[in-house]
Amino acid sequence: MITTKEQLIHLIARARKSDAVALDTEFVWERTYYPQLGLIQIALSDEDCHLIDPCALSDLTPLGDLLCDRGVIKIFHDAPQDLAILNRATGATPQNIFDTRLAAGFANLPASLSLASLVKELLDIDLPKTETRTNWLKRPLDDKQVDYALDDVRYLRALRFLLLNRVIGPTIRIWLQEELNLLNNPNTYMGSFENNSRYLKIRGAGTLNRQALAILKELANWRDQEARSVNRPRSHVIPDSALLLIAQKHPDSLESLKEKEFLSNKALNRHGKTIVKLVSQVLQADPSTYPSLHQAPRLSAREKESLEKLTSLINLKCEIQGIDPALVGNSSELKTLVKILHHRNVEASRQLRQTEGWRKLFLEDFFHNQKR
Repeated sequence: MITTKEQLIHLIARARKSDAVALDTEFVWERTYYPQLGLIQIALSDEDCHLIDPCALSDLTPLGDLLCDRGVIKIFHDAPQDLAILNRATGATPQNIFDTRLAAGFANLPASLSLASLVKELLDIDLPKTETRTNWLKRPLDDKQVDYALDDVRYLRALRFLLLNRVIGPTIRIWLQEELNLLNNPNTYMGSFENNSRYLKIRGAGTLNRQALAILKELANWRDQEARSVNRPRSHVIPDSALLLIAQKHPDSLESLKEKEFLSNKALNRHGKTIVKLVSQVLQADPSTYPSLHQAPRLSAREKESLEKLTSLINLKCEIQGIDPALVGNSSELKTLVKILHHRNVEASRQLRQTEGWRKLFLEDFFHNQKR
């Protein structure tokens, strides 16, 4: 266990001489807005594994130096959340990332495999799952916790080697690297904390009209800022169910808000005036500024036929090239793509992933046929 700055500096100096290191994090995320980092695992080889204790170290700058060192490959499994946590903890922007979960999707395996499943598939080793609910902020850690944590990085270097050997040909390897390069940009993963479209994921949002949806959006964005400022979960400020009810009933006064009993007395006293103000602002706004309704795309018969052809093409090419079809696009993306190709007036101002980069090359046969 690395608990002093001197130990950390020495370990990181050795790590930066390696071609690749494996990393993982353990955290607690129950009573705070941001995850509380409890442990950082690092492996220079399967026998050279260490635990860095962020509870004992107030300065993780040396680790940040390793993370942004482009000369060393940093191997994670399902990297985005770990990268977001380490970005906040060190202030560094991680570079040169290899994600074994993502790579599995380009190596004739599902891109959704857990680390335990991937280790079993490629190394025939069973990883214990005994410590999944551990409080990683509590000290000291017992032997089972230590072994569990070290196993999360012990095999990552071997997995990277085996996955790269399973990738079919240089073209697929280039596509994999293109996807990995996206992880050099914090915008790829920091959205897990800062996402202005999170309101759409609130249960019941899909039943609202545009005005109510606009209220929900304003309330959700305000709640997010409030939760972040006090570092508490969003639900500790105001639960989703209360936000939805306020959006539906849009109370225009503190008395109306209190009468409907949307909020606890504590939340009402603390946030009532702000909520009424936000609701009033939306009600007085130009309706053209309200967000559009997000409904699942409906396809015409001709578009359904195109979607079937597109899906068949993707499945066939993926089987030949050893790629998980899920990487090419999800159902909603493919439906939107078909609509665009049929010149339907679709609200899709954002650039679809399928119209650029390796996905565009993968689908060039389909695009060519659609132009005929």
